[in-house]
Amino acid sequence: MHKVGGGRKKTVSFSSIPSEKKVSSAADCLAFMQGGCELKKIRPNSRVYCRFYTLDTDLSCLRWEPSKKDIERARLHVSSIREVRTGKSTETFLHNGPLSEHLAEEAAFSVIHGDDYQSLDLVALSADVANIWVTGLRYLLAHPSAIGGGGLAVDGSPGGKMRSEWLAAEFAQVDEDGYGIVKEDVAVATICKLCPGIKEAKVRLRFKEIQRSKEKLTSHVTREEFHEAFCELCTRPDVYFLLVQLSKDRECLDPQDLRLFLETEQGLSLATTEGCWELLRRCEPSAQGKERGLLGLDGFARYLQSPECQLLDPEHLGVCQDMNMPLSHYYISTSYRSYLLDDQVHGRADLGGLIKALQFGCRCMELGVTDGPEGEPLLGVVNKYAFLTSPYPLLVYLCQRCSPGQQRTMAQHLKKVFGSRLYKPEALPVSLGGRATTLPSPEQLKGRILIVGKKLPPEQDGSEGEVSEEDEEIGGGGPLAGRRMTIPGEEELGVVLVVPPPSQPRKLRLHKELSDLVAIARTGSRSFYAQRLPYWTLCSLGEGEGGRLTTESPEDLVMFTKRTLTRVRPSSVRLDSSNPNPQGYWKGGVQLVALNQQTPGAMLDLHRGRFSQNGGCGYVLRPAVMRDEVSYFSAHTQGRVPGVPAQTLRIKVISAHNLPKPQGSGAKGEVIDPYVVLELHGVPADCAEQRTRTAAQNQDDPLFDETFEFRVNMPELALLRFVVLDDDYIGDDFIGQHSVAFECLQPGYRNVPLLGMAGDPLPHTSLFVHVVITNRPGGGKAQRRGLSVRRGGRRGREYVTLRHTGLKVLDETFKPASAPLKEATDLREEAQSATDSFKEQCGLPTVAKLKQCIQSLTTRLQSPEGTMGATMVLKEGYPCLEPLVNLAEPTRKLLAAYDTMIAAQKQLIENADAVQERFAQVQREGMDFHEDLSRLGEKEGLKGRKQSKAVESFTWNITVLKVLIIIIIIIIISKLSESVRFIQ
Repeated sequence: MHKVGGGRKKTVSFSSIPSEKKVSSAADCLAFMQGGCELKKIRPNSRVYCRFYTLDTDLSCLRWEPSKKDIERARLHVSSIREVRTGKSTETFLHNGPLSEHLAEEAAFSVIHGDDYQSLDLVALSADVANIWVTGLRYLLAHPSAIGGGGLAVDGSPGGKMRSEWLAAEFAQVDEDGYGIVKEDVAVATICKLCPGIKEAKVRLRFKEIQRSKEKLTSHVTREEFHEAFCELCTRPDVYFLLVQLSKDRECLDPQDLRLFLETEQGLSLATTEGCWELLRRCEPSAQGKERGLLGLDGFARYLQSPECQLLDPEHLGVCQDMNMPLSHYYISTSYRSYLLDDQVHGRADLGGLIKALQFGCRCMELGVTDGPEGEPLLGVVNKYAFLTSPYPLLVYLCQRCSPGQQRTMAQHLKKVFGSRLYKPEALPVSLGGRATTLPSPEQLKGRILIVGKKLPPEQDGSEGEVSEEDEEIGGGGPLAGRRMTIPGEEELGVVLVVPPPSQPRKLRLHKELSDLVAIARTGSRSFYAQRLPYWTLCSLGEGEGGRLTTESPEDLVMFTKRTLTRVRPSSVRLDSSNPNPQGYWKGGVQLVALNQQTPGAMLDLHRGRFSQNGGCGYVLRPAVMRDEVSYFSAHTQGRVPGVPAQTLRIKVISAHNLPKPQGSGAKGEVIDPYVVLELHGVPADCAEQRTRTAAQNQDDPLFDETFEFRVNMPELALLRFVVLDDDYIGDDFIGQHSVAFECLQPGYRNVPLLGMAGDPLPHTSLFVHVVITNRPGGGKAQRRGLSVRRGGRRGREYVTLRHTGLKVLDETFKPASAPLKEATDLREEAQSATDSFKEQCGLPTVAKLKQCIQSLTTRLQSPEGTMGATMVLKEGYPCLEPLVNLAEPTRKLLAAYDTMIAAQKQLIENADAVQERFAQVQREGMDFHEDLSRLGEKEGLKGRKQSKAVESFTWNITVLKVLIIIIIIIIISKLSESVRFIQ
């Protein structure tokens, strides 16, 4: 990002649509086109001409000036237009190199005309102007009777009629006298009811403007004025343009249109016609639409704002991950000093902070205890709130500074308050060594509270013993040191919090009765270097030590956390209760990253975004490479994870709605200048930030229409954060944000509800975006660090290779995988390249679905009389197209691209099984050596770093083969299912 004065670059976007009137119908589009505007004409020779384009008053011709051509030649008859394409999809755009790259995709469109399918390639000054021209021209193609003076009624479309009748019916309900006039207050209230989120003052202002323009002496509102105000205030241009595009310009969707939209855009491959009817009845407000099975503009807007269209996949609203794995396989939501509401020195202590953390799904709660003035050293109101949000185990991280006598009293109180919920060590499964050989799962520990604390060694005799207090941390101090607190109404629990003084002794006398209640033994950072700790151990690291390990020993840290619970706490120098970036520790495998959950900000946003991906239960399954015994992963991955093709995330930020003014911005005036920042957090290769232009002085519904692309190498660790800011010279003010895990993203057109600074929803405030996630294998710049990537072969294609281990028997075992590695890459790349080429020939972007391509192909093959120029036949189970007539050259090229695509898909499907089996065989043979790696290294004379390098290369190779097997299976399933749907 370019920086200006320490902040983000200031760029402003000005819409070309008059702000006083929104586009809400085809008539509005045609009126705008008749008025004309400047468009850029792009020529194949890379020249750009600025021309003023207009539509004739009789809607018959598109004209432009100035031009060297005579007036008669500087025009295009609407009747000769074959189709109108959006984006940069023609050969002129695709082959114009650097010039095309600098042209905005959203503002580009092409008019295909004539028998030889010539293209008039244009770029508007903004995306909304391009949408107007595309919508207007497509409407004329769908309604040829309007051309040449046929005229166009304002509400002549089925959708327009439905809307008018619905608004008339709503007005009639509040028109008690039936005279077609109501009081202004009644009209305002009715519009606010029909359009939730719109500001009452804005509606009232519009009625005042109507009254002034008509020089009315009364404030009463007529039915026509009510209709006019509603259409201007409550029509979202972005939704209108989308509806027209989907509905073939009828301004409403029937069940078939809706099903196609759900399948191709929203990713609902199992959508049914019956389900579409149910959706229509639920969302469509008009009685006529429900009866006829038509979804109009307002019903479509309601659907797009519904919970099922939110960015977060509804599947993740509940627990959706496997909860039967060992506790160490999960990230665990962890709080730090949540009883301090402000800073760490003078902050107010209040048990309300503990309650709030539990309500947000916290599953590891830090409790600090010292001797109480009345001998009652209990802490927390945990028991009442422990399982209201999540049923899964709660870890009570106990930091205590009590005398042995009060420790005994504490143990008695813990047993009394928690009762049967308290998980006691004697309940643990045992092995030959007397302790569990693995941690139980969250499912096994449902409803249980586990104490994490210092524990006496098993051989300790007597009722007391001394334990080390290495890396101990309990905080507070200040004026509240030594005071106890209770929450009103909670005294019956006998729960008291005592904030300890700042002194921290290095040794502690520990009473056996309290030690016996500790289920998970807590240890300090030095234990990390021992590497082999009992499973029932939690290693606690400071922020600095944890950061150093992720930097200097990332692979060792990931290996350590595969079997040992590890916690990182904020540095003691964070006196303001700020937080470190949890992503830096999650990528190292750290399960418990403790945060001051009372401190709002980006770090807490990421934390909540991470744990929202499994129903907010406080447990999220770590990536497979952090769980598998033999797997390779480094926290500093600078490129692709072994064998995994990077995914591409394309997000179009379309608009924002009902944005509030930033908190405390009353002195800034009546308007804001919003822009949106997109932050991608993950492994180093994935971290990126991009931003939209600023929408100048448009508070309520700014349009952005900008597309951004991110490369995601490690999807399981990636988090996406949207931040809406108010552009200001002094300092950009926070308006709202939304953070979501990459794997929770739903594709298609999505509503992004914005949250305030404290994480609370902002009423009716949202972003509207379009999301596409695709694989982008091959191509691009080879990464030099952390990858064995070799360029070679077809068009500089990248091939993932296996690493040399230095162990002869192992290298000979892995050698047979080299050929299938290359073959698998070629099969996948050829199929993807052929499919992309076919989509381009159809005039569609590479993110389009095959069903959309077939629709485009059908249009090209259909004659004006309705006959088809080709027929589909099955050859060896694959759908092929055979021409029935002589086709134009562009159509023949399109069919050739289709044939190439089918041939490439056939090659992939028919050869994938054999390639997969060759991978699996090499992987099985390689795993036979896993237990003997040390012996093999000694035999080959490898020591120290060379021995470690051999083990690292071995795990890399096994991971590459394992992942590629999974990828091939997924590709086979997806291609076969796509072919079945295609044939249907």
